[in-house]
Amino acid sequence: MEIIDLSAILITLAALFSFVNYRYIKLPPVIGVMILGMVFSLMLLLLQIPFPHAGETVKQAILEIDFNKTLMHGMLSFLLFAGALHVNLNDLVEQKWVVGILATIGVASSTLIVGTLSWLLLYCLDINLSFIYCLLFGALISPTDPIAVLGILKKAKVPKSLEVKISGESLFNDGVGVVIFIVISGIAAGSSHVDGGSIFLLFIEEAVGGLLLGLVLGFSAYKLLSLVDDYKVEVLLSLAIVIGGDSLARAIHTSGPIAIVVAGLFIGNKGRLFAMSDNTRMRLDNFWELLDEILNALLFVLIGLELSVLPFNKGIIFAGALMIPVVLFSRFTAVGLPVNLLKLKHEFSPNIVKIMTWGGLRGGISVALALSIPNGEARAIILPITYIIVVFSIIFQGLTIGPLVKKLCR
Repeated sequence: MEIIDLSAILITLAALFSFVNYRYIKLPPVIGVMILGMVFSLMLLLLQIPFPHAGETVKQAILEIDFNKTLMHGMLSFLLFAGALHVNLNDLVEQKWVVGILATIGVASSTLIVGTLSWLLLYCLDINLSFIYCLLFGALISPTDPIAVLGILKKAKVPKSLEVKISGESLFNDGVGVVIFIVISGIAAGSSHVDGGSIFLLFIEEAVGGLLLGLVLGFSAYKLLSLVDDYKVEVLLSLAIVIGGDSLARAIHTSGPIAIVVAGLFIGNKGRLFAMSDNTRMRLDNFWELLDEILNALLFVLIGLELSVLPFNKGIIFAGALMIPVVLFSRFTAVGLPVNLLKLKHEFSPNIVKIMTWGGLRGGISVALALSIPNGEARAIILPITYIIVVFSIIFQGLTIGPLVKKLCR
């Protein structure tokens, strides 16, 4: 199937699901669209019973969509930039220690906890997955997903200081998580040596390199924006920063997500204040808000459709259900330890650990990383378990984070 035909189908489904959700279901957009995508997937599976040829044709069309490349090398940079544009840098700087520690030490410690506990659990269930692949699973499931988190936080009415912590962490920890995932996947494939020096250099190249590239991109865009007063040109420049910056990051082997987040923060704060007219600010915000909504709808349609092509069986479904509390426990521990240490010098909102644990949603990035694992036994185990956790996270945690915040922040 041609790419234009696939795009037409996905956009049509996203539009229809968004309409049905808005008109009848009235759930938060990312949740409603994903649920409708899953229902559509189940209908496709049922279609294979009376019409096996038609069902197989649709399944093959879905398999042709490279979810990993579509998200990680396509949508992600746009969604991260749109999210970063609206984060107040002063608020983020105030929470820099919490955000920084959770996005680095928190992700690394969660990777180790999830990896160890999942290895023990799967061993007890007689599911054969080596420890290194359990760590790989820990690396892909530990980062909170900025797309899911930002989409849900818009509706949850979280207190401002807490919102900055959760959204700031989610914007940066996926970049760190990808670096950890790359290291462990290299070791699992036998192409990397377990060497502290090489791991440190890779981290510097990816994370610090992405940070520096983002500053260069943001400052360059700021200077260009300050020289023009035409919203069409300025919107085009912001698009160029996202597309060109992400491509450049991949070419020089630095973290594209971190680079784009930093550039978005720079433009959304310094650029917004000193390089844009009121008209440009309004037009730029409207453009990126619309693009953000469209891409979110497409992404969560894709997540829903993936249900029809994943290798599920009773044992894997049971393992996935048991892994949900394991992932939540690891999140609780990875958040609780640093927050309790930082409480010695910083004040925190009541019940912050509980809220950040439940508000740490997993989403498309985890699914995309799981799909990047080479075909084999490990992928057949990790991928459906990841999907089960992501679905639980988005639907159940996403729908209940608002009421939980109201209850715990009275």
